[in-house]
Amino acid sequence: MAKKPFASSADLAPKQERFETIAPGVFAMSAEGDPNVGAIEGEDFLICIEARATPAAARRWLASLREVSSKPVRFLVLSHYHAVRVLGASAFGADAIVAHQNTAELIDERGKQDWESEYQRMPRLFEEPESIPGLTRPTVTFADHLQIELGGDRGRVELSYLGRGHTRGDIVVWHPASKTLFAGDLVEAEAALYTGDAYHREWATVTLDNVARLGAEHLVGGRGKVVHGSEQVLAAIEQSRSFLTTLISETQKVIDRGGSLKEAFSACYAALSPVYGKWPIFEHTVPFDVARVFDELSGVEHPVIWTGARDREIWDQLQD
Repeated sequence: MAKKPFASSADLAPKQERFETIAPGVFAMSAEGDPNVGAIEGEDFLICIEARATPAAARRWLASLREVSSKPVRFLVLSHYHAVRVLGASAFGADAIVAHQNTAELIDERGKQDWESEYQRMPRLFEEPESIPGLTRPTVTFADHLQIELGGDRGRVELSYLGRGHTRGDIVVWHPASKTLFAGDLVEAEAALYTGDAYHREWATVTLDNVARLGAEHLVGGRGKVVHGSEQVLAAIEQSRSFLTTLISETQKVIDRGGSLKEAFSACYAALSPVYGKWPIFEHTVPFDVARVFDELSGVEHPVIWTGARDREIWDQLQD
């Protein structure tokens, strides 16, 4: 049997981007499982959500956004720290780059390594990598909650930390007036979760419970399609929860019998693939997901830093 290509290194075909107006002044762009982005329009400014992997890639999103709004970007909100989400920030010219305080710490701790890792894993997303001026760092951070008034009768945007999940610094962007939730990678609709930097048990319980309580009627997840209607939103949340609980339960069984990481990978792959196997980046994510959940359930509280060398080591160990 031919060896699987490393992560998404062979995924080089362009994806079809879809720009969507969710509600007046609320926009999103998705692209067949690539990272989603969004924006919310204030009276005289824009809030942009996520920055893409490079300034060149960000400018393509901004060109679409400029067809519906010419207002300046006052706030660029980063839901978490992964390189494919943040390194395009310089293209926005934002007055403030906003993230959770834990995300700022993670960028200082492992930002360079993550950049190396994700560039190797997903080279197609790094359009014109030479356009990246360096690590993106937030200029505004918060601990629990930050509210942005949109002006006029547009209401407000609420940024909230709902618990550890995909990383220890994930935040969500909630627009109460339209009941639209930008959930970052805490929730994905019909896309496999990446959990290599996750806190699986907290994410699958407290954090997703808090997400569900918001009562969103429109959901822009980290990847996958934008979903509408409370039933579809809850289905996406439960799909994400099920992915996590399967990783946890199958890995715990292997650990309990003294089994190996490779055995845990085989068990998780077999349990997940019937439902999730054809969804975007499934083959890419599962080896790294299982490596992290195996560590977590073995008592390693905080994720080990991923580097290019460690990525290849884990991949080769589990794909033999």
